[in-house]
Amino acid sequence: MGDIYTLGIDVGSTASKCIIMKNGEEIVAKSLIDVGAGTSGPKRAIEIVLEKAGMSEQDLDYTLATGYGRNSLMGLADKQMSELSCHARGAYYLFPKVHTVIDIGGQDVKVMHIDNGAMTNFQMNDKCAAGTGRFLDVMARVLEVKVAQLGELGAQSTRRVEISSTCTVFAESEVISQLANATDKKDIIAGIHRSVAHRVTGLARRIGVQDDVVMTGGVAQNRGIVDALQDELGVEIHTSPLTQYNGALGAALFAAQIAKKRAAKAAK
Repeated sequence: MGDIYTLGIDVGSTASKCIIMKNGEEIVAKSLIDVGAGTSGPKRAIEIVLEKAGMSEQDLDYTLATGYGRNSLMGLADKQMSELSCHARGAYYLFPKVHTVIDIGGQDVKVMHIDNGAMTNFQMNDKCAAGTGRFLDVMARVLEVKVAQLGELGAQSTRRVEISSTCTVFAESEVISQLANATDKKDIIAGIHRSVAHRVTGLARRIGVQDDVVMTGGVAQNRGIVDALQDELGVEIHTSPLTQYNGALGAALFAAQIAKKRAAKAAK
């Protein structure tokens, strides 16, 4: 049996991520485009990852899509799968002792309980933008800073400022009011991070938080949110440089599992 190459695609609400794996063990190439479902982002992400790997679609043994916009890839992907399963699988690959996964995406927050790499329970907030990447986008716009700067700026806070509302609209009003009172932006940002952490902690406690705790999704790149969550939950939170690719990684691993079974059957 020769090498098996699989592609995992995670079409999120705000970004499209791809990972190509060899034999479900080694990451060959990855790509990320900062636009998600309903755009040309997913197809561009596929083109880029194939180019980086020096491969064509014909070289792939199996393609699996996940994420908010996975159904838009019908015809391109061999199968679609829930992002909950893929995030659980990706986190287990990166952190084999994981029991709790906190995934903060562009439009929702998911907290999953994992046993031996399989998800056994979850809680999800998808009715409201509070605590999501979208929430942080809105806050960054009001503060006239880049989302990527939030973690660094919040770390420089010297005074505790409370942003008590977890509703995006009301929190925006609170931030505007704080700015009008000449409150330092850095202190406001730290307050926003605590507000997000408080919201996510409420969700996490519904299923129970058990070590090891891993955070995935684009928001996990914001150190201020990770630190605020650690303080709220009282546990260490692990993150990986692949945090934003976690769903695509899980999809590529599931694709490898399917492709290997198929190859073994064909070899009989």
